[in-house]
Amino acid sequence: MSLFLPKYPSVLKLLYPKRISRIKDKNAIYLTFDDGPIPEVTPWVLDLLEEYSAKATFFCIGENVEKHPEIFRSILEKEHAVGNHTYNHLNGWKTGKAPYIENTQKTQQVFTANKFFPETKFFRPPYGKIMNAQARDLVEKSYKIVMWDVISGDYDHSISAEKCYRNVIYNAVDGSTIVFHDSEKAFKNLREVLPRVMRYYAEKGFTFKSLTDAPLKGQ
Repeated sequence: MSLFLPKYPSVLKLLYPKRISRIKDKNAIYLTFDDGPIPEVTPWVLDLLEEYSAKATFFCIGENVEKHPEIFRSILEKEHAVGNHTYNHLNGWKTGKAPYIENTQKTQQVFTANKFFPETKFFRPPYGKIMNAQARDLVEKSYKIVMWDVISGDYDHSISAEKCYRNVIYNAVDGSTIVFHDSEKAFKNLREVLPRVMRYYAEKGFTFKSLTDAPLKGQ
């Protein structure tokens, strides 16, 4: 079992206050999906979101966008937000600053080639691992670094779907940014957990927003 904490540590919020985790937004949930787009999972996610008139943010791998541009365009057509997740899922702790930045910029070029010119450039580091020098360089290039408030653990096959569900509902509150994955690895848990999570928060009167709709001034 990979070691992770469902709740983003408070000490990291104190150390890096400009990195987005929980957003000050009452009765709103920010669903995010990493590692897509792929035909096996992403269209299913999009259909479920549409059932709830929900918006979300997809942190896309550049290589997957190149392989599946039609799914990427579908994300945009349905007015979801898109963020950068590097070109091929780089671990920032194992990558030098220059190649890490180049890899991220390569993904942004793929976005541009697919007619996507975001007003705000969102970036989430794969594995949540990024060096301070890398982060500073990206911020200088006008990226907003997005971490999370709650992580479901859907990608971990040693964790049951029920545990993933509890990871979310026991921790997510107003303004929480929640990590799921639109990947084949996560789909076994995701297809069971995501409908339950959305039903749970919808019944409590929450709305599901994308990061482009978030009140991020000062964050």
